[in-house]
Parts: sequence; C-alpha cells; structure tokens
Amino acid sequence: MGLKVLKFGGSSVADALQLAKLKNIVEADPDNRYVIVSAPGKRFGGDNKVTDLLYMCKAQLDHNIPADQLFQVITDRYSAVEMNLELSIDLRSRYDEIRENMQKGCSTDYLVSRGEYLSAILTAAYLGYDFVDTTGLILFDQKGRLMEEETNQALAAELSKHERAVLPGFYGTNASDGKIHTFSRGGSDITGALVARAVKADVYENWTDVSGLLMADPRIVENPRPIHRISYMELRELSYMGANVLHESAVFPARKANIPINIRNTNHPEDPGTVITAYPEVEDGKIISGIAGNKDFTVIAIYKNMLNSEIGFIRRLLTLLEDMNISIEHIPTGIDTVSLVISDKVLDGRIDDVVAAIQRQLEPDNIDVYNNISLIATVGRGMSYKPGVSARLFSALAENDINIRMIDQGSSEINIIVGVATEDFEKAIRAIYHAFA
Repeated sequence: MGLKVLKFGGSSVADALQLAKLKNIVEADPDNRYVIVSAPGKRFGGDNKVTDLLYMCKAQLDHNIPADQLFQVITDRYSAVEMNLELSIDLRSRYDEIRENMQKGCSTDYLVSRGEYLSAILTAAYLGYDFVDTTGLILFDQKGRLMEEETNQALAAELSKHERAVLPGFYGTNASDGKIHTFSRGGSDITGALVARAVKADVYENWTDVSGLLMADPRIVENPRPIHRISYMELRELSYMGANVLHESAVFPARKANIPINIRNTNHPEDPGTVITAYPEVEDGKIISGIAGNKDFTVIAIYKNMLNSEIGFIRRLLTLLEDMNISIEHIPTGIDTVSLVISDKVLDGRIDDVVAAIQRQLEPDNIDVYNNISLIATVGRGMSYKPGVSARLFSALAENDINIRMIDQGSSEINIIVGVATEDFEKAIRAIYHAFA
C-alpha cells in the first residue's frame, strides 16, 4: 500500500486496553510509520475526557480555586496506563513542569494541549517510536489562522529525520511568539492530515470508535447502510451538516495532496471502514451517499418590491451582518425576496437587533422571521444531473405530511438542502432515507 499515517482518537487511547489494540494495529503493517494521538477519551459511561478535565482545571484556576486534586486525577490516569503497560518513562518531571506553568498562570491553550502531549509521550514509548512534539512545527499566524505552507515545510523537514514517530494532535504554536495554540475540538484529525501531506503518505487512516460513515444518524434511522466510498466534496457537505466522525477541516490538507482518507474502527480493525477520495466511482443504482442535518436555525425573509433592480442591496445586507459579526448559512433568493438562514447560536438572542438594523438601513417592504427551523442535507455524486431526484425527495416529504420551509441546491448538484420545522426533523430524515436507501 505504501507509507501510512494513522491518527487515533480519544476512545482509542482511553486506557491501557485500548492502547494494546492500537499497538496491534500499528504493528500489523510495516508501512504504518507515523502515528498521531488525541488525549484520552472516556473509558466508560459517565467517565470524563481528559481534555474536559483540563478545561475544568483552568476554570478553577481562573476563579482562584485550587486545582491540585483535579490535576492529580488527570495524572493518575496516565500513571495507571504507564504501570499497566509496564513502561519505564519519566512522566513525573512532565507533571511537575505542567504544575509549575499552572502556578505561573499558563494559557488555556497550553493547559488543554497537555492531554495530547502526555498521550503522545506514552504512546511513543509503548510503540518504541520517536516522540516528535508539534510545538514549532504546526504554525499559526497572529490571528490564529493555520500557516499551511510553513507548517508543511516544517513538518516535512523534521519528520525526514525520523523513520517512525508519534506526534500529539490538536495543537501547534503561534509563529510570532512561540506560544501554544490549539485547533478547535477534534483538531487532532487536522494534525493527522497535515502530517500525511508533509510525508507524502499514500493513505491517511483515521481510527475511531465507529466503522466509518453511515448514510444517516443511527439514533434517527434504524440500521442505516454504511458508506464504503465517498468523495472529499461529499464528506465536506456531510461534516458541515453534522456528520462529525471526522473534523470537517481535516479534509483540506489530504485533498490538496490527493491522499485517500480511510476511517476505521479501533475496536473492529477487520472492518474496511469508509474510504474518502477525490472522485470515487458511483455504485450502480446509488443516488445519494448520505443524509445529515442540524437543528436550531432562524430564517429572516426580506421582501422589497423591485429588489432585483436595486444595485448593491445584497452587498449592503451582507455588510450589515458583517458589522454585527453574524455569519450566515444560506441565502435563498427570489426576484423580490432574499432570505437569510442563520444559526441560533450565532444570533445569540439578537434577532430583534438584526431585524431593526435591516429595516433601518435597507428599508424593505416586509420582513418575516421564522424560528425553530432545521436544515437537512441530502448529499451524493449520483444526484448530479440526474432527473427526478428532487421530485423523489419532495414527494417523500409530502407523503409524510412534512412542510418544506426552504430549499437550496448548490451549483455542483451534489446536495439538496431543505429547511423543515424542528418538530419534523427526525421524521424528515427517515422519510428521505427510505426514499433513496
């Protein structure tokens, strides 16, 4: 197969038992040369992820509450793994260093990154691989944006010195001051993709606790079909709409280098999982790849007579939203109408302020606000230029007495997004799934 990069999520490094599975997977193929690990996840129901415990430590410190006991809980987890795997490494000095930085008022990014840092040290010792810290290798600019090319060069130069290595996911450093900076939660997936690109990997395997992607959320649809192959573009659409097996931003580095991503299950390594490539073949008779959705959106419908002839209207509307630091999900339009689909989290209770600003600055004839809207994306390369897909989807919703509040289809024709009342969300997903599965 060629050189492989493997990333293991929190559930795959949660305890000594899971690390033993990880080792079996890595040692099964000599091409498995670079490993990226998350911080330990939950070991059982009701347990805590190490990253969450570290955030709790920081919150206590910020409120002048001693965090020694909580930090001891964290270090005990690593020490237990070290003992159970019969490793002899010096973690105590690492703990002391972290404690000292906590007393000095370390940043949140530094403290929460220590989960991956300690996890990688343990895993490297267990595998007999080199430990390579991502400090100084994954670089961010002053605004916290990933410096992609600089990162690629730094990783490539460093990893060329290591035949086999384990790296911590989730963090890097600000190029300007050298301070630790983290990705958003789940960012270890991005680290894995960046490493895969830097070493020109043939495959990037992302190991988690599920056997790849499913056509729909199994909490909504009973026994949904697995997705065996999918394109980067389709995955991006599904990830954005809530299918969060893989961090959505992890696609870009692998896509740029045309590296296939294989999502695998640490607990069932015999399962082939889902392979993500640039242009997978569309299976005979398969129209859609998957269905995903998100709840809690608001639609602001704006009507203005002769809007199509008013030059600059949409530009001014978007500038208004930018000034209020409000991002939008979709902008369906008509000849005299434009609708804004905005996440309730982004609105943050400011709907009256937004409507007032639109009324004041743009003077529309009418504004209607629709709350409790959910968005559902039906995604698939087999949809492209195929007649009758929309009719089948809309008929399935109509037959289940589901009213469509919004329709949006991208120019690529690989997805159709519908807005429905939140109370119809699960029923709508089941109706669409059964119409195409």
